[in-house]
Amino acid sequence: MNKADKIYVAGHKGLVGSAIVRILLSQGFTNIVTRTSNELDLRNQTAVAAFFEKEKPQYVFLAAAKVGGIFANSSAPADFIYDNMMIAFNVIHSAYLSGVRKLLFLGSSCIYPKMAQQPIKEEYLLTGALESTNEAYAIAKISGLELCKFYRRQYGCDFISAMPTNLYGINDNFDINTSHVLPALIRRFHEAKISNATEVVLWGTGKPLREFLYVDDLADALLHLMLNYSDEIHINVGTGEDLSINDLALVIKEIVGFNGALVYDNSKPDGTPRKLLDVSRLSATGWRYKTPLREGIEKVYRWYLKSMDANGQSME
Repeated sequence: MNKADKIYVAGHKGLVGSAIVRILLSQGFTNIVTRTSNELDLRNQTAVAAFFEKEKPQYVFLAAAKVGGIFANSSAPADFIYDNMMIAFNVIHSAYLSGVRKLLFLGSSCIYPKMAQQPIKEEYLLTGALESTNEAYAIAKISGLELCKFYRRQYGCDFISAMPTNLYGINDNFDINTSHVLPALIRRFHEAKISNATEVVLWGTGKPLREFLYVDDLADALLHLMLNYSDEIHINVGTGEDLSINDLALVIKEIVGFNGALVYDNSKPDGTPRKLLDVSRLSATGWRYKTPLREGIEKVYRWYLKSMDANGQSME
């Protein structure tokens, strides 16, 4: 991949896509093509085909997706499966038709069985039942990575898939109803601090174990894979380390400076008990994460504070 090659980053406004653009620019790649969702609806096959015919990108990072936490996934499963399958299928098929040299598809660790053996190896895919709260999203992502695999087998396309663990970072979604756990906790604790609340109530028991990767580290890994990896089996991207939601909450509580109580609503779902990725395949390529969790959360909280207006209200 040469510095002047045309690179299409799908989903460049999102958490992952914006980090990919940052790493590409920092490494001297200058010919980056982007479109907002208003400019190009990736669910529209005709529009996507026309875009690829016109722009003819040589490399594609497919980071566009409809994403959300437990509440969002449980509330709109039809939207999650439809939107994500259409995005993946349209972009991958058009990349094949237009002769894209290499495409990297972004999946999610939720593709693995709910009760998968830990840490989760790539080979555990499709060996058990999925977590019901994000089944629709998981099925869509599984379809995307399988499509990459089959286009590689049938047509010789250099299409690869990466499965990142739970992500956080600059440009994250802090909406209480649709965000993932880490940004949601940052906002909950910050607003509790500002309002002098005596407690913060969280869903579940706090016992599930989760792994978190700073999104700029993910972007670095994806560029590394685009340059160094070519295989039909998807590859896990993570830290290989996890902690409980309760321990995560305590870290964020301290960083934000909230002094009230932490209370759990046991009537609400926990989700998958544990999701730790086996990253030995990635490690064998020579890549390892750089940003410790606490340092990453501190960076995100500082960014979050800058995105607030004078009244302390989110400007999202």
